[in-house]
Amino acid sequence: MIDLNLLRDEPELVRRSQLARGNAPETVDAAIEADRSRRDALNAFESLRAEQNAFGKTVAKAPKDEKAALVAQVKDLAERVKAAQQASNEAADAAASALAKIENVIIDGVPSGGEEDFVELRRVGEIPTFDFTPRDHLEIGELLGAIDMERGVKVSGSRFYFLKGIGARLEIALMNLALQKALDNGFTPMIVPTLVRPEIMQGTGFLGEHADEVYHLDKEDLYLVGTSEVPLAGYHKDEILDLSAGAQRYAGWSTCYRSEAGSYGKDTRGIIRVHQFNKLEMFVYTTPEDAEAEHDRLVALQEEMLTALGLSYRVIDVAAGDLGSSAARKFDIEAWVPTQGAFRELTSTSNCTTYQARRLDVRYRPEEGGKTANVATLNGTLATTRWIVALLETHQQADGSVTVPEVLRPYLGGIEVLRPIGWVPEPVEGVDPAQVAE
Repeated sequence: MIDLNLLRDEPELVRRSQLARGNAPETVDAAIEADRSRRDALNAFESLRAEQNAFGKTVAKAPKDEKAALVAQVKDLAERVKAAQQASNEAADAAASALAKIENVIIDGVPSGGEEDFVELRRVGEIPTFDFTPRDHLEIGELLGAIDMERGVKVSGSRFYFLKGIGARLEIALMNLALQKALDNGFTPMIVPTLVRPEIMQGTGFLGEHADEVYHLDKEDLYLVGTSEVPLAGYHKDEILDLSAGAQRYAGWSTCYRSEAGSYGKDTRGIIRVHQFNKLEMFVYTTPEDAEAEHDRLVALQEEMLTALGLSYRVIDVAAGDLGSSAARKFDIEAWVPTQGAFRELTSTSNCTTYQARRLDVRYRPEEGGKTANVATLNGTLATTRWIVALLETHQQADGSVTVPEVLRPYLGGIEVLRPIGWVPEPVEGVDPAQVAE
């Protein structure tokens, strides 16, 4: 789970991290005691087993007429070994349970507190203003024939939707723009499985407090992923990576599923908080010493995307209590949504240090021929369906049309403006209406 040497040698550091996350510091004492009991029980079992093996050799060498007298001792010793093994297994289970309550140790500087205790690092771009009453993204999407919530609910239930026509093309354009950004920066593109085994979901830390947000298929005992971070984290499970040439970077394109447990009544209008969406996720395996620099690099790529799309945004340092168990630090980027008069999260990028790699046994060799060590893992969103919300609202015009950011136009066949269904251009003297429409 976490580095046991750190827990044993620097318990105060772990306590401070737990407190910053809003967890009881007593969990650290309980984990230390459970770890000690596990080691004591294991030592007792291994000592008895060694004694049993040695005694077995003694019995084997004993004269035939003495062996019968040793049978009772053999039986007694076997029972003691069996009991010791049982105690060792129980102590191991108890230790695993206690250690699971210790979340990844936060990086120095992460703000303490909960969801509202983030620190704003910077704002970029001008807040958009309008000389008309702006429409929200759903109204715009319906005018464009891009979003159909009503039929999404009819087919699949609440928080499902159809993207159609230009809406479908817009999402694919966003994903392709993000994919090109990833390719230009050394990421290997991946289309990943969206169903994973329990040990993979557990290994990434998604089966802790928020397990009720994950969809589970009972019959197959498989989980639907809420991000391609999960299968990409499991991609190198039980492997030793070669990082001599630098980090290994992947960009996973997948459909994602989240039950949104506990979010009833929040953002029920439109496609802000839905059960199914698409996302391009960056995932990096690197050395622990390079992880923080890599984290900054992922944020920079996200900012380049949002700036190119003409969105106003802020970058926040997420507070410890809102990190999730795997992240040691997380930066969110929130774009301005005009009709809400607020910044809303579009991207998130986390430095999980060695937490996931330890659980999934992903290692590297710091020195040739030397001992292996766990890698660090990082993840970050490069594009997702929710971005359509900020794009439509930010670039809307009074007539319901939407100006397409220049960087997206090549991925939309050169379209510069998205027009409402049935739009007819106002007549311009001396100009052919067909030319205006074009």
